[in-house]
Amino acid sequence: MSSVRRFCHPGHWAAILTAALLSVGVANAQTTTSHDASAVPDSAVPASLATPATPAADSSSTEYTYLADPAEPTPSPLASAAGQYDNKSSKSADWKGRLALEFGGGFDPPTSDSSKYISTGYNVNVGGGMHMGHGVSLLVEYQFIRSGLPNAIVAQAGSDGGDVHLWSLGLEPVIDLMPHHNTSVYVTGGGGFYRKVTNFTVQTLTTFCYYFYCGPGYTTQTAGHFSSNQGGWNIGGGVSHRFAGMYGDGKMAVFAEARYLDVNSPAVINQSANGLGNTTIGAGTKLIPITFGLRF
Repeated sequence: MSSVRRFCHPGHWAAILTAALLSVGVANAQTTTSHDASAVPDSAVPASLATPATPAADSSSTEYTYLADPAEPTPSPLASAAGQYDNKSSKSADWKGRLALEFGGGFDPPTSDSSKYISTGYNVNVGGGMHMGHGVSLLVEYQFIRSGLPNAIVAQAGSDGGDVHLWSLGLEPVIDLMPHHNTSVYVTGGGGFYRKVTNFTVQTLTTFCYYFYCGPGYTTQTAGHFSSNQGGWNIGGGVSHRFAGMYGDGKMAVFAEARYLDVNSPAVINQSANGLGNTTIGAGTKLIPITFGLRF
């Protein structure tokens, strides 16, 4: 009876109620603290305290992200296409595209000063070099000229005929005055080494055989000649027409030109060519070569 009285004493109930209230307060304080910590944003946490999150599914794997290098921009497709199809720029950069070639032929009447000692003949030209740009080309040109001898010179030597051969090798620049037009006008000129040979020929009786028949006939032989080596120069101009080609960058052109040619050949005064009659040929050989041909 006494124990029941002690349990129901008001002091005991006050102590139990106080302990219960303290337990509830501590539990509420812990719950509030955990919610505040989870509500703090990642940006407010210092980098040194941040812990990288590892996926629960595969904590041992590592993911890498590759970023493009900003210092190496991707080339533009338009720029690549422009370089691929720009034929003119690629040819100008290539030395093979700058090669220049020339082939031509024509006739070469003499001037009035030389017409007493040489007659009209033909010429053949071959040249090669480089296109220097801005309408200027530099060619090394070989020229062969074959002309006849006037009857008066042949009669002096007492021969049956004769001819004159001129070989030359010179440096010949060509300057196009309208390089951006398909039809243009140009000037040219130069000089170099010239060799001149004046031949006197005679008809010699010989025997010719044709299959089952042999009979007499005449053949032309050189009985004597005069030769000399010297320098010479030329100057002139012409008209050319360039074929445009598929892309407008064609190089082939036809041309027609005339030059004044002066070869510093020495005079032959009252001399005999290998026992022939004495002959006189004036100094200098002046011609007007007129040439038609192709240039590349």
